[in-house]
Amino acid sequence: MLEELKEQVNQLPSLPGVYRYYSIENELIYVGKAKNLKNRVSSYFVQTTQHSPKTKRLVRLIHHLKYTVVNSEFDALLLENSFIKKYQPRYNILLKDDKTYPYIKIVNEDFPRIISTRQVIPGTGEYFGPFSNVKALNNLIELLHKLFNIRTCSLSLSDNNITQGKYDVCLEYHIGNCKAPCTKKQTSKEYLENIAYAKNILKGNLSPAKEYYKTEMSKFADEFSFEKAQEIKEKLDLLLSFESKSIVANPKLNNIDVISLVTLENECYINYLRLQYGIITASKNLRLSKKLEENNEDILLTLAALLHEELNSEAKEIITNIDINSINSKYTLTNPKIGDKRKLVELSLQNALIEKNQKIKAESKKINPSDRLLIEAKKELRLTELPRHIECFDNSNIQGSNPVASMVCFKNGKPSKKDYRHFNIKTVEGPNDFDSMYEIVYRRYKRLSDENEPMPNLVLIDGGKGQLSAALKAVKDLQLVSKLPLIGIAKRLEELYFPGDQIPLFLSKKSETLRLLQQLRNEAHRFAITFHRQKRSINFIQSELSTIPGIGQKTEQLLLEKYKSFDNIKKASQEDLENLIGSKRSTLLLHYFKK
Repeated sequence: MLEELKEQVNQLPSLPGVYRYYSIENELIYVGKAKNLKNRVSSYFVQTTQHSPKTKRLVRLIHHLKYTVVNSEFDALLLENSFIKKYQPRYNILLKDDKTYPYIKIVNEDFPRIISTRQVIPGTGEYFGPFSNVKALNNLIELLHKLFNIRTCSLSLSDNNITQGKYDVCLEYHIGNCKAPCTKKQTSKEYLENIAYAKNILKGNLSPAKEYYKTEMSKFADEFSFEKAQEIKEKLDLLLSFESKSIVANPKLNNIDVISLVTLENECYINYLRLQYGIITASKNLRLSKKLEENNEDILLTLAALLHEELNSEAKEIITNIDINSINSKYTLTNPKIGDKRKLVELSLQNALIEKNQKIKAESKKINPSDRLLIEAKKELRLTELPRHIECFDNSNIQGSNPVASMVCFKNGKPSKKDYRHFNIKTVEGPNDFDSMYEIVYRRYKRLSDENEPMPNLVLIDGGKGQLSAALKAVKDLQLVSKLPLIGIAKRLEELYFPGDQIPLFLSKKSETLRLLQQLRNEAHRFAITFHRQKRSINFIQSELSTIPGIGQKTEQLLLEKYKSFDNIKKASQEDLENLIGSKRSTLLLHYFKK
């Protein structure tokens, strides 16, 4: 099948177009655009070793392909966007919008109402937005109602209903909020003129409304109608106050879209702003799932086309934080470096960063503290899986006497004491930490392997390069290198050694990962020292008891098992000793203590 695909690719034209990959079930799995179809499509089937794992997986699923030749790269972008919206192929980037943002809608009616809505139904009215802040949207609608006496009722104000006198004036008329077009007290022409002014304000153009109110105010003042002139002045003040709060850039900057992009692993966070006469008239935050390691330029081109169409933008210029220069029949794409346009990009970028940080915080709240620690440890220690099960080894001996070792176990970042283990060193003579480490690591994982027990996600060795090398040799001899990640922690500078790395890793002293490893190391050391002391104490008791005439090895064993220490044996009553070792031996023992 791959050979057939390559043959098909060889026949492709060297023209701009859109290519589509289908699976064996004839499912559309990927849509792409290209300046040169032949060059772009052939790149999927040559030098496949350089592809990312996701791209390799896509190529394995391709059964056949189709293509469409277009006139320009921009036409290819639009056609690609159309296919993605219609079929949503699994390997194409997909936008995620957590919220349904509200719009302001001017309803298609004889006397249009101005309302807020979260549903965009083409043909039912004119939409403005979206608005990311519901409070700001409601304040704007309230302002438009105050300025232009827009009706708030939902009556069917057709010519026939008004002529027949079906309606009476309501409270809104009496308190001055509506001019009662339902009873012919306001003409359709006057009402629609007010709607036109409202549309201009929603588009960011306040000049017509300001000029209208200034003219009206002067007219009423000339006629000595000072009360009406005062009413108009109050409306003009409202409009000027709204303008002063809304303008964020040079009012000469008109009909511009701003798109900023922030990437995080397999996701992108996008902020969109629409600018009219220096006023932000729409804002939207989006998330996008990356599928095939797409670069920022490709993502931005797709986003620009998608948002331009979805949000009914008329902008001729799109500015962004990505270095790109693209010109087509609909708009230009640029990344400004200075001036008011750069300030707009920085504002949009700030919104995108806030969205990203909020997502990270929300995700971190879902993670319990131990998991958060393990996730951080996995990242800092370059592990392939979370270190839910960690085992740490330490040796203990004094000048080679009573050599012992310990293994402590942490599960989910907490000590699992039932899994702690002591080791008596059996094959090593004298103080040899390296050979002792080899023995205990070999014995531990030989047993786990033989019993098919789960292996730890991380093995920590208390020591530097030498101890780590000894542990690594044991793991290699057991053929478990791929299953057991090893790390050595040295005491001097708390540096971490990895197998094969000559230079150690130094974590920050404030690192929670380092604190976890230190806690493991200290616990293993404590456990080993305790065992070593116990063993020395037992050896002392045995050597002391063996000097008493008539006390043999079996009696020593009985006394040690019951009393543990020499002081406890001394404190025991004659009756207890007789019950344990008989009257004859207890008498010998008591006589020895007394003497």
